[in-house]
Amino acid sequence: MSKLYRATRRSLLALAVSAAAFGAVAPSSAQATETINMIAIDGYPARAMWVKEFSGFFIPRVNEELGKTGNYKINWQEAYGGQIVKPRGVLEGIKLGLGDIGIVTTIFHNSKLPSQGISAVTPFVAPDARVVAKAVDEIAKEFPQMKKELAAENQVYLATGVVLDTYQMFSKTPINSLDDLKGKKVAGAGYNLRYLEGIEGAAGVRGGLPNFYNMLQTGVVDAAMLWPEAAKTFKIAEVAPYMLKADLGAVNSKTVTVNKDVWDKLPDEVKAVLEKVAVEYRDHVASVAMDRAAASLEAYKKGGGTVVDLSADARASWAKAMPNIAKEWAEKLDSAGAPGSDMLKAYSAKLKAAGFAPVRDWAGEL
Repeated sequence: MSKLYRATRRSLLALAVSAAAFGAVAPSSAQATETINMIAIDGYPARAMWVKEFSGFFIPRVNEELGKTGNYKINWQEAYGGQIVKPRGVLEGIKLGLGDIGIVTTIFHNSKLPSQGISAVTPFVAPDARVVAKAVDEIAKEFPQMKKELAAENQVYLATGVVLDTYQMFSKTPINSLDDLKGKKVAGAGYNLRYLEGIEGAAGVRGGLPNFYNMLQTGVVDAAMLWPEAAKTFKIAEVAPYMLKADLGAVNSKTVTVNKDVWDKLPDEVKAVLEKVAVEYRDHVASVAMDRAAASLEAYKKGGGTVVDLSADARASWAKAMPNIAKEWAEKLDSAGAPGSDMLKAYSAKLKAAGFAPVRDWAGEL
């Protein structure tokens, strides 16, 4: 770690922890409890649902579990919304030790974390965040690839989460069919930009959720792919009052990781608690996403939004027109020596077993 990063970290911690902390443990003589200092980071603001739940659910649950024995406690410092890193900077920030634990938005890092794209390359299958979160996390634990990719970034994988019930299309002007998307500039992040490749004249523009409002307002784009809860939180109805309900699918985009140097110093009891609560957080956030979906959609309508349902035939046509990005994803991993095709088949089987029939059987075309 460079002197600059060390100095930055020391200044950020000055009021909260000692400069010698860096994940080390210090004894608390009063209750014979050892205190561990940890910095939790995310570049997104505290109002973002997954950040709010990390602060309001994950951290209290870790404290509660550790309190059962009283052997350890964590002194948390939370830094969100650009205090330490921007949204795209969490992976690098944890790698460098600017944060000890954080929520990596994996869709920003397709080249470094390719296997995390497994649900993004299989659209039009499952709009249920709970099912997708569980399936992806199981894949991560059944196949070593996801953990290997994060290990290369000096991080330990805890759990993958899904924070959106399903991607939809929000636009400045009405979209009643796929023809209305022709010639449109559409904001997205990562793999979902490829969903537009089957629509003549539609162009994807890369962006991040906090920027979508301004991108729509200033005319940089005509539409954006996001989900109702985010549309409500970021007041998208003000600049994109039309939603095409296409049910593109739930996508894993958040992974909780810990800096490996910090992890290696943690007591086994603390590691076990973090792993346990990470899975609870995975399921909790997915449930919150689904619970809020209907209410968020109603809030969007009350805020001036109009919803148009895309027909089943149109969804099938859209899926058919797309290149098989799932096959491309799997074969690219295969060529690098990773079990991409096996992962895709296993993931597809999990969704089918959960009752979700794909509009297009991506794995079946391998």
